[in-house]
Amino acid sequence: MLIRRIEKFMRVHEMPATKFGRLAANDPRFVLDLRMGRVPRASTEARIRRWMTEYEAALRPAPAPAPQQFSTSEMKELSHAF
Repeated sequence: MLIRRIEKFMRVHEMPATKFGRLAANDPRFVLDLRMGRVPRASTEARIRRWMTEYEAALRPAPAPAPQQFSTSEMKELSHAF
């Protein structure tokens, strides 16, 4: 259910219901209405789920770049540069 996922999301991110509603649905009463039994359209539910996924992805640190591998000939060239 969407409301369970939203409640968990808000708990993890320490976000009040009104802030979540404003950011995710442009409706500060969105979560409060869900708690009272509101059933969102399928497109609204999909949009909210996508917003939560994107929000969490934006918080993850970027992966570190892989160390560069040099061939033996490149290593010889580099050693002469210093």
